[in-house]
Amino acid sequence: MFVSFEGIDRAGKTTQAAQLAESLGPGTLLLREPGGTEAGERLRELLKDPSLELALRSELLLFCAARAELVERVIRPALSDGIHVVCDRFADSTVAYQGAGRGLGVARVAAINEVALAGTQPDLTLLLRIEPEGAADRGQQRLAGGIADGEDRFEGQGIAFQRRVAEAYDEIAAADPKRVVVVDAERSIAEVQADVLAAVRARGERDLSPDEGGAKAPAALGSKGDR
Repeated sequence: MFVSFEGIDRAGKTTQAAQLAESLGPGTLLLREPGGTEAGERLRELLKDPSLELALRSELLLFCAARAELVERVIRPALSDGIHVVCDRFADSTVAYQGAGRGLGVARVAAINEVALAGTQPDLTLLLRIEPEGAADRGQQRLAGGIADGEDRFEGQGIAFQRRVAEAYDEIAAADPKRVVVVDAERSIAEVQADVLAAVRARGERDLSPDEGGAKAPAALGSKGDR
């Protein structure tokens, strides 16, 4: 099973992706975007640097280049070997951030994305939904608690930018409800995790049952996270 996590900045994607990977078992491959390959990690350094000015089209193509490497060298081989893959962001992020947030056009960015994806799509995408104002409050709470917020070129774009991104994510979810499950991320980590596990369990029972191509469903899913 290939699961991706999406949502605006500070929605809790990294935490939930790590918890899901642990629940799926030690053989699960936990990835982040951009990154996951040597080339991808180098591109990540460029893309996460708020001091580096990039043309918007350059930014878009760098994200897609990192994704193409990840798909070709890591994700597709892992799925072919029957390994669960959990990814902290994937293609929807580029549609939402570059297409809507940056104003490059959702349809245009989606078309460019297809070149990088080469037909590879998550079986399930978990959209962690939080209002931009609530996400900003989380950042302030981290700073007040003495925790570095790690603000990058996107987190510093302001509420209006994050709102455009959030609206694009809602449109993506509405257009593809079979793949995208919306999870209320305004709640506690444990409450969000419970909904994440329930969604993955339901998708596993539907798509990964033993009588469908011999795939193995994650029957014990949640045994760690529910403790």
